[in-house]
Amino acid sequence: MTCDALRDEIAACTVCAPFLAAGPRPVVQFSATARLVIIGQAPGRRVHESGVPWDDASGERLREWTGLTPDVFYDPAVVALVPMGFCYPGTGESGDLPPRPECAPLWHERVLASLPEARTTLLVGSFAQARYLTAARGQSLTERVRAFADHAPALFALPHPSWRSTGWMRKNPWFEADVLPQLRVAVRAAAS
Repeated sequence: MTCDALRDEIAACTVCAPFLAAGPRPVVQFSATARLVIIGQAPGRRVHESGVPWDDASGERLREWTGLTPDVFYDPAVVALVPMGFCYPGTGESGDLPPRPECAPLWHERVLASLPEARTTLLVGSFAQARYLTAARGQSLTERVRAFADHAPALFALPHPSWRSTGWMRKNPWFEADVLPQLRVAVRAAAS
């Protein structure tokens, strides 16, 4: 199956429709040449409305962390944006609900199989890390991010770049001093 056909199939997905108050609107970006993969959580309300991945303050911070300009970040030939849940899950008591559990098992293997084998993957947030860093189960997010050298340059565990990460970054200055420079080198290599 071609990437175009797979994207069309994803765009038509309604598997989670009964659980999505805002309705299904899968938001994903990929192509057969993307060597940088960013696996996040799920679109927020603003992304659901625009249909543009990471079209919010979290996306701005993620682009700052990676050193990517919007032109490169939104180029599917370079960057695959593959959330754990492709649709906005709605809002809960303390923010957005978790990604729907049906999505990643249904789509991720097929999307990732369509990408180059030689790639760099950013696991943004605990949901992506729980699925793809199985050897690190039982570790805190801080421990997984701090162990970046164990996986770099092919894989980076990152905190979610929401406003909540500001306090986490203040408590963990090694993230900006040690992780971000290495992340930017790996991202630059994958995006070139």
